[in-house]
This record gives sequence, structure tokens and C-alpha cells, in this order.
Amino acid sequence: MTPPTVFTGNIIYTTSPADLVVFSPGCIIVSHDGRILYCAPLDEENDLRKLKSDYGFTESQVTAMTRRTGYDMPLLQWLEKYTFPREAEFRDKAYAEVAYAKCVARTLRCGTTTACYYATIHVPGCKVLSTVVSALGQRAFIGKVNMDRHSPDYYVETTADSMAATTAFVQWLLEQQNPLITPIITPRFVPSCTPALMKFLGDVASNHNLPIQTHLSENPSEVKWVSELHPEFASYAAVYEAFGLLNNRSVLAHCVYLTPEERALIKHADAGVSHCPNSNFLLQSGVLNVRQLLEAGIKVGLGTDVAGGCSPSILDAMRQAVVASKVIYMQTRAANDVAAEKGLAVHVYEPLTLSEVFYLGTLGGAKVMGLDDKIGSFAVGKDFDALLVDLDAGCVKNATTAEQVDGNKTVELFPHDGLLAGFEKFLYNGDDRNVVGVFVKGKQVVPFPPMEL
Repeated sequence: MTPPTVFTGNIIYTTSPADLVVFSPGCIIVSHDGRILYCAPLDEENDLRKLKSDYGFTESQVTAMTRRTGYDMPLLQWLEKYTFPREAEFRDKAYAEVAYAKCVARTLRCGTTTACYYATIHVPGCKVLSTVVSALGQRAFIGKVNMDRHSPDYYVETTADSMAATTAFVQWLLEQQNPLITPIITPRFVPSCTPALMKFLGDVASNHNLPIQTHLSENPSEVKWVSELHPEFASYAAVYEAFGLLNNRSVLAHCVYLTPEERALIKHADAGVSHCPNSNFLLQSGVLNVRQLLEAGIKVGLGTDVAGGCSPSILDAMRQAVVASKVIYMQTRAANDVAAEKGLAVHVYEPLTLSEVFYLGTLGGAKVMGLDDKIGSFAVGKDFDALLVDLDAGCVKNATTAEQVDGNKTVELFPHDGLLAGFEKFLYNGDDRNVVGVFVKGKQVVPFPPMEL
């Protein structure tokens, strides 16, 4: 039997939004099948710039495409002009092979060990995405998108075809028996799915105990459209609930314009929210009040929403989440100033902290995906999904003196910087150049091995 693997270095992970666990240095022992057997501090010293393991990023929404344009338009117009034409190209299997290979490799290279993918309506392309994910060793939920109404003639399904295609893809993917890859039921959003299709998708999810992903309350025009399509329901979220699409395995992207009643509904269902701040900014959708969701006890993770967002990196999502929370802080500060002048009650909004956004990108995302019993921290018994980060990445040796000199560094460290300062600089300034190793279930998947499809 293969002996366990021992990892030593500076180790950082999170157990809650407020709590970072820091071992400087620490030791993790991983079994031959990728499970964590031991994680604890070490007494000996290690150079923080040479060995540092961060928990692998868990991303709760990725649209598996590579083109990112059209940020001058809001959501609904952007879908019509840019997204639907690009997604329609995935009917060509050869095109899908190239695009999906680039997409998955890029997300892994950025440190996303676990991804929640929206594919397209095309089953052959969905199979290609699954094959690429398997070959590269990523953990993923993969969804065949469903849309049988209010879609372009060149990119739409009949209700019967959408049902049959979903059944075929789910059965095929389950037959692959890859423990790292799970089919996820994917109604694009309420406007693109008829009640009959939504009811069918809810039944499939229930019958196979599958997760569900969709969009909810991303844009004011979208919310208004749903209310016009379904005046019989009290809210957008209530539509999903009625058709069996709102439960503890639901991943709800965006959720910018939730009503108090919808927040209560989501909390009661134990559904999770994928916060996609980059996309929310670029498509002018709005700013999600994450603090409000966390205080309500709702599960929240982070998503890049590429191609709605412009970056495939969860590091960027963390940064944008901080920016979004500071925007809300500045807005509420102005309102509080006015309220204070009038002698009214003031509610102080606290921007998200570094610990909180790190949680959202790791354990928070795992909870949203229902995988926190397997991943999300370095707790004993969980799978070892991790990043090996080198803050000296970009240094080169002086040819004459052999001393390390700055080449193309992303993170600058100074003598007074401790481990947490380096960690903060990585989250705010680091990128894929600092990610020198990626592990999924104990297996090193970055740098990439040769891939055969």
C-alpha cells in the first residue's frame, strides 16, 4: 500500500467566517486515497515564502465559456447579443473540445479545485466538458442548461427535447462513476423554462438526489419579467419552490434583489447563494448585501460567473466581494449621517473582512454545494484539496551574484511582514503565478500532467 504523504509549511484555512486557523509551521498527513489523517502545528520553523498551503478555492458558479465581452450592456441585452450566440457554437463538438479544455485548465491554474459549471444545451458538448474535467482531475458539478422558451430560434429546445437531453446526460454522467464529478440540474432561469420543464427538472433532481443550480434576482428587469410571467406566485424564489427547485442542494446565483420574504424562504429551504460580484458590477446588475445574508444564516459562497465576470479567479471574486461590501458601507454611511441628524436610529453596516471573504471562497462555497463534509477545511477525515502558494514567484537569479532579484513578482514582502501580512498580500495582489501546486483529493493536478481525451 502507498504510504501517506506528509506536507509541512505555513498552513492557513478557515472554520467559520470569523475564524482563521493558522499553523506556522504546520503539518498535514494525507492518506493514499487523498484523505486528511492529521493536521496540526509543528515546532520547527519554516520560511513563509517557500511553503504555504491555502485551502483550495471552491467556486459555486462558472459558465464554462472563454469569451468575455459586452460589458456595456445590462443582463438581458447581454444574453441576447453575446452569450446566446457564443453558447450556440458549442453544438460543434470540436469547438467544445478546444473551449472547454481552455476553460477547465484556466480555472484549475487559478486554484479552483471545485467548480460548479453551467455548460450549454448540447449533450455532446456537456460530455466533452465532463471528459476534460475528469482528465484534468478537477472536482466539479456539471450542468446541462435547460431553456425551452423566450430564447433565440437558433438556441432553444422544445420541452420534450430538453427533458430527454437532461435525462440522457444525467444517466450518462452517473454511469461514469467518477466520485469527483456530479451532474447538477440546471434550469437557466425562470424566464427561459416553462412550468412543465421546471416541474420535470425538480422531479429529476429529487429522484436522483442531485444538486440544482440556477439564477435568481440578478437584475431588476429580470425580476420584473418573472413577476409578469408568473403573477400567480408571490415572488421569484416562490416559483422555484413551487416546482421543487428550491431545497438544501440548490445553488442560487446572484440573489441581488431578494425580498425579506425570499430570504426567509431560502433560509427555510437551506438553499445557498453564489455571490458573483465581478459579474454584478460589469453587467450593472447591482450590489449584493452579503452581510445581510450571513446575518440571516443563509449559506453564501463565491462565483466568478465567467463570462458574465471578466476573471476566472476566485481571488478576484474575493477582492470584488470586499469592494462590493465597501460600496454598501459607503451608501449606508451617508444614509446614517442623515438619520443621525434627524435623531433616527442608525444601523452600522460592517464591510466584509479578509477572513470572511476567504471563508466565502473556501468553506462557504463547500457548504453552498453541500460538500462541506468532504472539503472546505483541513479537518481530519476530509479530502485534501489544497493550493501550494509561493510568494516569491516571479523572482529570478542575478547571473553574476546568484542573488534573488525581483523579476515579475506579484507580491512584495518586507522584513516586518509576518505570515498573516503575506497571506493578505496574496489575497489582494497574488495571481496564478503564485499558485505553484494544486491538489484535489490528495492528487497533484497542477502543474498539469499530459492530458488524453
